Amino acid sequence: MKKFVIIGLVLLSQVAFAQRKAAAPVVKEALTQEAYDEWKSITFRQLTPNGQHLVYTLNPEDADGKVLFQNLGRNTEVGVDRASNISLTADSQHVIFLIKAQKDSLTHYRRIKKKKEEMPKDSLGIFNFQTQQVSKIADVKSYKIPSKAGGWLAYISEKMPENGEAEPKSKKVSDENGYTLVLVNLATGQEQLIPYVKDYQFDEQGTALLYYSSGTGEKQAGVYVQDLGSQTADLLMEGHSKYKINYLSFDEAGEQVAFIADTDTTKTLIRSPQLMYWKKGQAKASVLADATTAGVPSNWLISPNYNPSFSKDGKRLFLGTNPPPVVQDTTLLPEEIVQVEVWHWQDDYIYTEQNVRLPRERRKSFLAVMDLSTKKLTQLASEEISEIRLDEEGKAAFALGIDDRAYRMLRTWDISSFNDLYLVNINDGSAKQIAQKIKGNARLSPDAGFVYWYSSPDSSWYTYHVNSGKTTNLTKGLPVIFSDELNDSPEYPSSYNLAGWTVNEESILIYDRYDIWKFDPLGNQAPERLTNNGRENQLVYRYEKLDDEERFIDLSKALTLSLFDEKNKDAGFATLTPGSTTPQQLVKTGHRYNLLAKAKESDVMLYTKENFQEFPDLHVAEANFAKARKVTTANPQQSKYRWGTAELVKWLSLDNIELEGILYKPENFDPNKKYPMVVFYYERFSNTLHNHHKPEPIRSAVHRTMYVSNDYLVFVPDVVYKIGFPGESALNAILPGVTSLIQQGFVDPKKVGLQGHSWSGYQTAYILTKSNMFAAAEAGAIVANMTSAYGGIRWETGLARAFQYEKTQTRLGVSIWENPTRYIENSPLFYADKIETPLLLMHNDADGHVPWYQGIEMYVAMRRLNKPTWMLNYNGEPHWPVKRQNRIDFQKRMMQFFDHYLKDAPMPSWMVRGVPAIEKGILQGYELIESNDN
Repeated sequence: MKKFVIIGLVLLSQVAFAQRKAAAPVVKEALTQEAYDEWKSITFRQLTPNGQHLVYTLNPEDADGKVLFQNLGRNTEVGVDRASNISLTADSQHVIFLIKAQKDSLTHYRRIKKKKEEMPKDSLGIFNFQTQQVSKIADVKSYKIPSKAGGWLAYISEKMPENGEAEPKSKKVSDENGYTLVLVNLATGQEQLIPYVKDYQFDEQGTALLYYSSGTGEKQAGVYVQDLGSQTADLLMEGHSKYKINYLSFDEAGEQVAFIADTDTTKTLIRSPQLMYWKKGQAKASVLADATTAGVPSNWLISPNYNPSFSKDGKRLFLGTNPPPVVQDTTLLPEEIVQVEVWHWQDDYIYTEQNVRLPRERRKSFLAVMDLSTKKLTQLASEEISEIRLDEEGKAAFALGIDDRAYRMLRTWDISSFNDLYLVNINDGSAKQIAQKIKGNARLSPDAGFVYWYSSPDSSWYTYHVNSGKTTNLTKGLPVIFSDELNDSPEYPSSYNLAGWTVNEESILIYDRYDIWKFDPLGNQAPERLTNNGRENQLVYRYEKLDDEERFIDLSKALTLSLFDEKNKDAGFATLTPGSTTPQQLVKTGHRYNLLAKAKESDVMLYTKENFQEFPDLHVAEANFAKARKVTTANPQQSKYRWGTAELVKWLSLDNIELEGILYKPENFDPNKKYPMVVFYYERFSNTLHNHHKPEPIRSAVHRTMYVSNDYLVFVPDVVYKIGFPGESALNAILPGVTSLIQQGFVDPKKVGLQGHSWSGYQTAYILTKSNMFAAAEAGAIVANMTSAYGGIRWETGLARAFQYEKTQTRLGVSIWENPTRYIENSPLFYADKIETPLLLMHNDADGHVPWYQGIEMYVAMRRLNKPTWMLNYNGEPHWPVKRQNRIDFQKRMMQFFDHYLKDAPMPSWMVRGVPAIEKGILQGYELIESNDN
């Protein structure tokens, strides 16, 4: 044993916030693409359990970020660059994290083609809240800490062991041989080096460490458990270089261990894993189950792909089994193997979906349980009832079984298909059907006293009482509905979800559009509305779960609720005290509040607060949001840029429906000036009025902030749909919305653009066939021809596309054979000759949502009709550009396109002459052509 050494100390900033001085006034600039690199995101945030410190990250999108440790009492910060994989110890004493190599260095080494082993390695960082010091340890591959205790850390070092043990020179640290495991006592600094460890795991209370070592000359290979108090390590199972040991698992008390061992040293394709088990006090681990164990189905195996897990009380061990895999004849040469797909019209899943599901199917496990007192194994899942859902603690007498086999074919045209529900007896595996053809997500209550589900066909919540077998429709006959009141799709409306169950499963709390309702799950007591002013004031109340381990909602204590005002989109929080039905507002402002969390051992609350002007910085408050204050300023540079405002606007659609939308205006907006305007939309966005949009290269839409900073108006209208007429619905919603703004005098009617992607990309193309209102339009990933798209495939999932048209977003509501005219009339391709608007298309050749031949069909039509059209295809990219350089490119080209048609800017070269294939990836054609006739 030896002391670990503090290799480095980083004290980046220790700043008293109260002493910060206001910046001098500056002339504000318009945002440009170059500004993306200045903005940072808070991608990690967490309070210490005692609530005294805040840990958060500030990370730019494409550069090195940092983690910051803030003392909330002293208002001081310490920071470390390039931190990732951050964990806080349960005793509030330390933060553990990896430190990545510098991004610029990695890029440089890749550019000069350094080998993988020559690349810089990660380091480990350990921050001590008491000393405010950071220890750094080089060449660390991974680390773990106990989840519910402090004081211990284990990490894998990529360095060779330095413990003096003689080893053959050929044995190197590697994935095959293992690496050096370093066990650290964080209180004393003592270290223990354990060589050639391949896997390791703490128990959650930090009393023991389980690890598998490939061994040294002096230490037997095998699985060990080390008592962290006595520091004694016991060999549970002897190992071998060719053994495969996986899924090291403890029970909650840290007194039982399970893992999967494959001790067959041959290369057979049919493996025979064993479930190994050890209990404190036993000398060695023993085989608890293998293929010969009673209860394992005939000819089945123990699954190597299921992580064994103990019930909370440690009396049961859950494991996986599986039938033997179908394996290839290894004597065949590649040219002798027939490669053919046989598509059967009654396949459960169409072949494309089978291909996507194939990796999952190869690893599929069927749940079984071992009673650890009797050593009786009971198979719970089967090929008939393959999905088993347990109660939260794994202690109940019954599990929920789900069988969808009879309804799988329906997925081709009805994606939210049906299930049959079963109660599965944990003791003997017998199954009893309790419901048939349920369209909804059935679950067990926390203690498995009830099965409950929302049934979408009748928009009702149901419970099934396990003991009595009674099924109850909880919401039938009430004066309010518990399904989506704004549903405008052929599919049945979804629910508003639920808050949870109260103590002892006495009641279940379910949401309607606005309020929280309390239901007796047996249906014996009348339902009770807990929040009595939501619907009357269009206030949406939702329960905030502040304890991750909470199983039940305690109505004898005050409940923290979020609130959202549908009228003006203000938000905040409220409290509902026992005995009251009127929530007391704690805070309500013109902001969006999000990510509410509470310190585990104190009343300190952490949350974000944002609106269009304000970045979602972190705020803290005490109980009931007293003494609320902002504790981060992630992007102070925002003050040097022109921003804008967001306001709610209303109008009547051509169908006489009152609609809402958001109008974004430039900073220092002048109502006497006429502005160019871009219209962007996707179903309903008005509830996002107070969302912040930091500068970043988003993948598929105009960036609201970027455009208003450059003196555009951006209009985001809501669209309400009439089933069977999606294109017409968009037209009837958007055109009068634009007209209402033009009539106010500040929109240049000749300089209005339209932009949409995917679903709204389709509608954009449709609108262009019906209206010449727009001076230019960009449409990404469109469906141009619904007759060809209907029979296509969503290649990312392998699903047939028919369900979209018949049941979901496209909203045609019928099959193509029932009403072919509806498919033709809603297809822009057949009316492309009516388009007079210059059109920029974007459709990528690896699009897994909308087949990219849809974009090609539209492009070819416009080309044939000699209408101004460009199409961007980011090779190898999916439904939208993902790679940062491509996202930046798309945003740059789209703004150049709109600048030309809406601001009379010169055309860029790519619009004048394109970018020939011989120049692709070399010349981008961004340069503006001052003189052209286009």
